[in-house]
Amino acid sequence: MPKIEVNEEVFYTLAGRPGGWSSRDEFEEALVCAKAELDEDSDKSLPVNERTLKIELNDTNRPDLWGTAGCGRQLRIYHSGKKPVYDFFSRTGDKKKAACKVKVETSVQQIRPYIAGFIARGKAITDPMLRDMIQTQEKLAWNFGRKRRTFSMGIYRISLIKWPITYKGVDPDSVSFVPLAAEEHGLPSSPITMREILKQHPKGREFAFTLEDKPLHPLLIDSQGLILSYPPIINSNDLGAVQVGDSEIFVELTGTEMPIMNLATSIVACDLADNGFTIEPVEFEYEFDTPFGRNIVTPYYFQEPVFCSLSRIETFLGEKLNAGECVSALERMGVTAEKAEDTERGQKEKTQGVRVYPPEYRNDFLHAADVTEDVMIGRSLGSFKPQRPADSTVGRLLPITLFSRQIKELFIGLGYQEMIYNYLGSRKDLVENMRGDGSRIIRIFNPMTENYEYVRDSVLASLMTSETISGRSVYPHKIFEVGKVAWLDETENTKSKTHQFAGFLHAGSDANFNTAAAELQALFYYLSREYNVQESSDPRFIPGRAAAIMYNGNEVGVFGELHPEVLDNCGVTVPCIGGEIDLDLLM
Repeated sequence: MPKIEVNEEVFYTLAGRPGGWSSRDEFEEALVCAKAELDEDSDKSLPVNERTLKIELNDTNRPDLWGTAGCGRQLRIYHSGKKPVYDFFSRTGDKKKAACKVKVETSVQQIRPYIAGFIARGKAITDPMLRDMIQTQEKLAWNFGRKRRTFSMGIYRISLIKWPITYKGVDPDSVSFVPLAAEEHGLPSSPITMREILKQHPKGREFAFTLEDKPLHPLLIDSQGLILSYPPIINSNDLGAVQVGDSEIFVELTGTEMPIMNLATSIVACDLADNGFTIEPVEFEYEFDTPFGRNIVTPYYFQEPVFCSLSRIETFLGEKLNAGECVSALERMGVTAEKAEDTERGQKEKTQGVRVYPPEYRNDFLHAADVTEDVMIGRSLGSFKPQRPADSTVGRLLPITLFSRQIKELFIGLGYQEMIYNYLGSRKDLVENMRGDGSRIIRIFNPMTENYEYVRDSVLASLMTSETISGRSVYPHKIFEVGKVAWLDETENTKSKTHQFAGFLHAGSDANFNTAAAELQALFYYLSREYNVQESSDPRFIPGRAAAIMYNGNEVGVFGELHPEVLDNCGVTVPCIGGEIDLDLLM
């Protein structure tokens, strides 16, 4: 879970309690509204302005809390009941005027197409503030931005910039500049090419993967041709070095997913506004179409309202609440809400409930459960009376769980190492790399990131992701996993089916069809089950070297030699055999 370090004096001020809380217990109780806890208290022997608190956040769906201002804002709203007003956001039908413009050329469309940002003026940056800005930048870009792949952020001195700015793609061998902190890393103070920055600068080596195989690389330059930065790698040493005492800055974010990038822009803008800055919008003029149009003024409010019925809230919380109580609880969390009558997704009849308008810095209301969670926290956990269970039950493991444990023990006995994966993944990993057509894969509605957009329909695809990054390990590699997979099925009431699967993968020079057949035979021998095989045309395997596993007349699995195209897609350079078995059918 994310952890943040905050200056004690600044944090208490932003939380609306300049003197802090009277005791550690009281402070920890106050942190509950932010789903956070005190990880490490400050050293009281230090001067007040040098004390640091370490706070651990127990959830990852609230990136707005990953900084001093955001976490402090949540405490301030919850305990004072006063929500901040941010009047610098453009909305649908209400575009703010912007004095400064950034031109976005078509050359970045296939590289890193989107950019957003704003100007912050009016307050000298202090050392704690600068540290927190850097921390927020890194936390957002690393966790929420998938190590700068989805988005990254840069901060610049306005006094050195001549508007308008141009965002374009260039040949990385044709442009040179001095990267930020070049001398600190033993690099020359003279300009070097963008390609050399990727190879020589620590940040270049760390984030080169974001631009691999791209013929053009993104660049931000002002109207004089001076370079601001090389997103998402490094700022220039001339325009990108913000220091303590600066009072006018330009903040920009570039990325590949516009909603996520715009949310991060909103978070940073609100944080700086809470710190006393005046936020000025910036206009971005695109030469190509984007999800929000060609002329966008940011910060931009793009969140949609969410309706949640009272019956759903009662089902989740086990207590009947009226609409007024729900609205009051949501307001304590900083969420604008109103009594409403509407239909929920998948329902036909209208019902009583609440309509939620997410704050500018949040976009985590994806389901009625998310609304209910804020109602629960806003009302306070202590307000719910504990109830003694009315039924007496005896707990025991399900048959499928016992069977899965037996399968795991057998694979370990055969020399395999157990792996555990997420059930969600990207289309590239689950479909494209495995030569699938995607006809039965389940897509998540409104995913936060493309990396967790689909529910896996195969254990084998998950195993291949491990083999992709294991090329330097000593062969052979023998790994397996027992876990859930799901796929679309129109014959089911839920239009989908979920089963427990066992998957295995063997990579090495000895990996061939006979090896796979022998290990499968050993597995079924110790399970005391008879089976036979039939030729399979599964596209993941080499034709003629794959077989379907038949048990009691049903196909329960498949195994064979993985297709060279699958290996090439995953960057695997040695032969691989693999397979998967439907344990629900095998039982």
